[in-house]
Amino acid sequence: MIYVIATTPMKPENKDDFIKGHKVCTVETLKEKGCLSYDGNVSVNNPNQYVVVERWETREDLNAHGRAPHMKVWREYSAQMKTAPTVIEIISDGKVEKL
Repeated sequence: MIYVIATTPMKPENKDDFIKGHKVCTVETLKEKGCLSYDGNVSVNNPNQYVVVERWETREDLNAHGRAPHMKVWREYSAQMKTAPTVIEIISDGKVEKL
């Protein structure tokens, strides 16, 4: 099993649109092969930070997710709503990768 934690700093003025857009992305992601869970929430410590916690059956499923058409749409849509790039941590078999 693969766990992913993706943290994105949002521009305060775009927070509501960012969250609405991510909900659309979530609906499509949950339909993907190997997606066990995919949940996004505003951080309890920072109201302008969005945290997505994901679980995938395999690394191949996660890789396919990154290439999914709705992810391309999401990346383009959300690009101007961030104050910095998303930090992605991939956790598997006791190993953590930070992208």
